[in-house]
Amino acid sequence: MCQSTAYILKDGKEELLFEGVDTLENKNGEVKMVNLFGEEKKVRARIKRFSLVDHRIILEPH
Repeated sequence: MCQSTAYILKDGKEELLFEGVDTLENKNGEVKMVNLFGEEKKVRARIKRFSLVDHRIILEPH
């Protein structure tokens, strides 16, 4: 499996946001994620770090 897990920074700590992320789109100040089951989540944030090896997406809220 190559899906990633998305976390959002809150008070300097990583908080689980969305699991099984298959696609990631950054548009108009929002990050849209779609997981393996077709579920979607949008969040007003920017991508701070994305590690393919660790399967981790770290987002920072606006």
